[in-house]
Amino acid sequence: MARKVKLQGFRELEASLADLVSKVGGSKATGKNVLKRTLLRAAEPFEADAKANAARLTGNMSENIRTGTRLTRGQTRANKRNGKSYSEVHVGVVGAATGHAAYAHVTGVQNEFGNEHQAAQPFLRPAWDANKEGAIDAIGQALGEEIEKATARAAKKAARRARQ
Repeated sequence: MARKVKLQGFRELEASLADLVSKVGGSKATGKNVLKRTLLRAAEPFEADAKANAARLTGNMSENIRTGTRLTRGQTRANKRNGKSYSEVHVGVVGAATGHAAYAHVTGVQNEFGNEHQAAQPFLRPAWDANKEGAIDAIGQALGEEIEKATARAAKKAARRARQ
């Protein structure tokens, strides 16, 4: 089911981020890091709720729910091919703690959606439903704060360079 969300004020934030990169002396990496920090902060409630909602048969799944920013090689290649520069944050089950990434992923999918032998025990979707409204507000507020901080740092750095 498709849903539409109307965002207000994000064009101004995007313009401020572009100014940070072009006028103030920040780099593209600075812009990406600002977005990454903002998205990671906004994802914290999702991760906490997903962990709280996870099935507790063995207790391992909730330990393996993590928030991350790494793209797969295929995603990275596709972004470069398309000339896009994304900052993404993913919340999900990973196998880093146990070293069994494939098993952890399959277990997470099995619990979220169920199968012929097991009823669904969703934990990610309820976390999304409970936090999606606040996440947009949190992203807007945190992005504004992060842009201001990064702009101040870049201006201070430029002033230091000018004195030398």
